[in-house]
Amino acid sequence: MPLPQTRHYSKQNNINPFTPKASLIRYWKTRVSNELPIPQFLLSKASPLTPQHYATLNNLLNRKPKPFTPKLHHSLCSSPNLLCSFDDTPPNTPRRKSDDANFAVYNNKRFANYGSSRVGGVDSFKNYSNGLNANNDAFRKYSAAATRHSGQFKNYADNGNVANTNFSSYGSGAAETSSDFNSYDKTVNVPNLGFTTYDSGASNHKLSFSSYGNETNSGSQSFTSYGKRVRGGTSEFANYAGDANILQSEFNSYGDFSAGASNDTFKFYSLNGNNPRHVFKSYGAGSSGSAADNFLSYRNRANVGDDSFQSYAAKSNSGAATFANYGMSFNVGNDSFAEYGKGASGKASFGFKSYGLGRAFKFYNKNGASFSEYRNFSASSGKTVNKWIEPGKFFRESTMKEGKVMVMPDIKDKMPARTFLPLSIASKLPFSSSRIEEMKEVFHAREASSTERVMVNALKECERAPSKGETKRCVSSAEQMIDFAVSVVGPNVALRWTENVNGSGSSVMIGRVYAVNGGKAIKAVSCHQSLYPYLLYYCHSVPLVRVYEADILDVDSKEKINHGVAICHLDTSAWGPQHGAFSALGFGPGKIEVCHWIFENDMTWTTAD
Repeated sequence: MPLPQTRHYSKQNNINPFTPKASLIRYWKTRVSNELPIPQFLLSKASPLTPQHYATLNNLLNRKPKPFTPKLHHSLCSSPNLLCSFDDTPPNTPRRKSDDANFAVYNNKRFANYGSSRVGGVDSFKNYSNGLNANNDAFRKYSAAATRHSGQFKNYADNGNVANTNFSSYGSGAAETSSDFNSYDKTVNVPNLGFTTYDSGASNHKLSFSSYGNETNSGSQSFTSYGKRVRGGTSEFANYAGDANILQSEFNSYGDFSAGASNDTFKFYSLNGNNPRHVFKSYGAGSSGSAADNFLSYRNRANVGDDSFQSYAAKSNSGAATFANYGMSFNVGNDSFAEYGKGASGKASFGFKSYGLGRAFKFYNKNGASFSEYRNFSASSGKTVNKWIEPGKFFRESTMKEGKVMVMPDIKDKMPARTFLPLSIASKLPFSSSRIEEMKEVFHAREASSTERVMVNALKECERAPSKGETKRCVSSAEQMIDFAVSVVGPNVALRWTENVNGSGSSVMIGRVYAVNGGKAIKAVSCHQSLYPYLLYYCHSVPLVRVYEADILDVDSKEKINHGVAICHLDTSAWGPQHGAFSALGFGPGKIEVCHWIFENDMTWTTAD
């Protein structure tokens, strides 16, 4: 018997007939053949434009020959629930201070020449820019030429969406100072961080990056001329980019020509990452003295990955580089060591202990290089479980039984709140790689800006070729989503979604379970959000799935706390062997079914019962 869902449907009285919401209600009635009213869940995502604003936008887009004018940009970007820019906000520079500063619960500021030439003092940035969408912070010439000055960045830019932070000439020429970055940029979506001439020419400056960029999604980080011509001091990257998804880091001219007992340590760097990519160009080239670089448990347990060490420690004098447990990934990555230690002299030494498959060493210094415990292993078949995948993210169909206790993953929506555009507006806006310049014109996106990156990432996702048996489409209006669902499932459709986020990240008990369409293998359309200025969904359909609805109970009280929707993919033969589901559950493509929950604000369309 179906679980009751009457609470999900909307009251449609008192809606102005000239609004996008009223238009969507009429559209639903003409496309959906059953008597189910439009769900409030879908109606809440319709544009809240007033009839006047709606008419103004339509008129501007109907102009010939060039509708994408500044007036259109202003009208579109003044629409509620749109994010037209993910970039800089107007400057807001605080005054320089001579005493200690504490920036708690602070955001979106620019610190130019802050703390320059200071003697002593401590600046603390705690809970800085946390939870913001598109936080933009600039630290230019921060602590330059300072003496005994300490800067602490704790819980910096956590849980943000599209973080833009620029540290230019940070700590340049500083002496006997220390900088700590703890829990920096954690769980951020699309981070964009730049450290330019960071710590250049410093003496005895200690730098610590703890839990830096962990659990981020995509994004890039750049360290240019980092620690160049440094005398002494230490740099520590601990738990750097752990559990990140396709994080790209570049270290250019890092530690070049440094002297003295400078020591750099990378601990648990990119641990459990998914396809991390790191480039070390001219790293430590020409350095002298007893400098030492340590890469401990570097990129272990990562999925694939791609690292490049170009001219690493070339022409250096003395010093040591140690790679321990390097690249012991569960899927083979691609690493290149070009001109590694080439031309090094003195007592320079390079050691690789327990390093994995897929490494290329070109023109390396054979006199001082040590290679031990090379692991020539291949991806295994059968039930090999990687326990570092988030618990509960993937599960077997047998879990969907009343009384079962399981871990529910974090199903919370990390995207900024946005709404669809009306169909008449969305259909007239450019959205394709061939029209990227027009897209940038509409939203005033600068070259190489975060807004441009957001657009390019969305286009890549939407324009990639479908996988075997998949039908896909990106939709920017609720009407387009209805059309796609009806084209795949038929006009007798029903929309299903997880009711709330209660139980997220904890153990829950499965209550009453309902198998949609009697548990038959069906076609369904699932829709997932993409990051874009307005609400954009990536919708796709694959054959042979079973869809379940289930009450979710508190383990102790047995009280209902949520109503969830799960989808089970019965044919996984076209999935790649590196898919996280097989890392979590074992086995491989085509050998098992794989189930997952429908996350907050995602949805699935099936035939109505």
